[in-house]
Amino acid sequence: MLVHPQFDPIAFSLGPVAVRWYGLMYLVAFALLFLLGRARIRAGSPSVPPKFGQRDLEDLLFWGAIGTVLGGRLGYVLFYKPAHFLSHPLEIFMVWQGGMAFHGGLIGVIAAMALYARRRGWRFLQISDFVAPLVPLGLAAGRMGNFINGELWGRPTTVPWGMVFPQVGDGITRHPSQLYQFAGEGILLFLILWLYSSRPRAMGAISGLFLAGYGVMRFLAEFAREPDAFLGLLGLGLSMGQWLSLPMIALGLALMAFSRRAAPAEARK
Repeated sequence: MLVHPQFDPIAFSLGPVAVRWYGLMYLVAFALLFLLGRARIRAGSPSVPPKFGQRDLEDLLFWGAIGTVLGGRLGYVLFYKPAHFLSHPLEIFMVWQGGMAFHGGLIGVIAAMALYARRRGWRFLQISDFVAPLVPLGLAAGRMGNFINGELWGRPTTVPWGMVFPQVGDGITRHPSQLYQFAGEGILLFLILWLYSSRPRAMGAISGLFLAGYGVMRFLAEFAREPDAFLGLLGLGLSMGQWLSLPMIALGLALMAFSRRAAPAEARK
């Protein structure tokens, strides 16, 4: 039996300012996206949009950061606690208290990329195909932040690598589900997308693979993750995260099929 080490949530302090690990993981995520994107631009990767340079990447990262934060917070408000925030609307702005939803963040990023692409004259799928392989390592950083905080723990288990989370207060051995998501939707999805996008693909195929791949990884990981106490399991014994992942899987598969049919024959090889 393993015991969660209960890390100090504060990484370091600069005078009165306390820098928390979770916030630091957001910075790591954006830094990884920038470094990977710059590497792809310099290497002339086939997923890079025409005439897309480092300055464009910097601007896109700024737009994406805004979409991530706004979408992630509003997604949590609408998907998970709408009644609570309707009664306490000022708490919507208290992001330091926690409460971000990946699916909301994804919607926010999609909106930001769509606006950015329209302003710069690129097609949306050109931008999303470029961004998709850069995202999973950032997701991995976020899950590591969850693990450091000892939050989003797993369901009870008897597996040898099960872990007791003192934060729960029940002494039950649980799945370290944050690490499952770190490995699945982070490392494994990154490898799949990075290799897949290293060759020319029909426009939209990479984006579709990201949506379907993340949806599958998240759906499976949710079987080991403790559902939110204020929601529990929903219809068919599935969690909110699983229900939100199903449309992602369907949309991703549809986008891959559509992109293949719409592409010239030489792009399908």
